[in-house]
Amino acid sequence: MRVSLLALVLFLSACTSTGGDRTLYQALGGAEGVDAIVYDLIVRIADDERVVDRFHNVDINRFKTGLETYICSVADGPCDYTGDSMRVVHAGHQYTDTEFNTIVELLIEAMEAQGVATPTQNRLLARLAQDYEDVVYH
Repeated sequence: MRVSLLALVLFLSACTSTGGDRTLYQALGGAEGVDAIVYDLIVRIADDERVVDRFHNVDINRFKTGLETYICSVADGPCDYTGDSMRVVHAGHQYTDTEFNTIVELLIEAMEAQGVATPTQNRLLARLAQDYEDVVYH
């Protein structure tokens, strides 16, 4: 039986420490860290044939800015995400579990490349995993 990446992330998040008094945003490296992670993720998406086609008609600058703000917000940073909900953003696209898991995989690779500690990665992934039902429709 294949364990989904989402289930693994949720399990690992239960096993991580909070990193002391640092917010998740601080643990990610603040604005510079989040920006670097998102930039790295976009480069990885562009090189990945499994998902790159999903981004052909996307305004990458808008996507980058929105994702940076969203991550900053969910990571307890000073940002206030005011964009559309994840359900609205992803409505009608019929994303698959495979595509979702690929993006998660690429995000993990981006965080690793930026030197983000595994417990910090798991904290962010656990928060983002809450959006799963709004991204992948069954």
